[in-house]
Amino acid sequence: MPLPQPDDLTSLVLRTDFGDEGAWDSVRIALDAADEYPHATYVSELRFADAGVQALMAEEAAADEDEQIVHMFLADATTMKDPGHPLLAVDLSDEPGRTFRVPARWFPDISANLSISNMDFAEFADAADESGTFRGFDES
Repeated sequence: MPLPQPDDLTSLVLRTDFGDEGAWDSVRIALDAADEYPHATYVSELRFADAGVQALMAEEAAADEDEQIVHMFLADATTMKDPGHPLLAVDLSDEPGRTFRVPARWFPDISANLSISNMDFAEFADAADESGTFRGFDES
């Protein structure tokens, strides 16, 4: 079964941690509050509970080419527990399986640029800090 398709010009935010409903609500509120326009298509389906990157990549690879997506963001246990709600960004196309963390405040910028193919996944991943988290581009 292919991964759900995001709505037009949004990115798929796939919930994989189901331990705290309040935390999931907080993640969605933080992402929605980060910009005035919607950037996320939220999917909260128990079939994705504790799904790892490799399993999700295999599921996506098995989908018909016209149903495949090129990136997604996981709301995993780290996302739910960390106050900055850093999603796990996952490349499904150019470098399948490459990941980096995205705090909620940076999600709209990344989602918008990836959705319109203005920037590549690698540009954001390459700008991640030593912890693997994107915190904006160094303007110096």
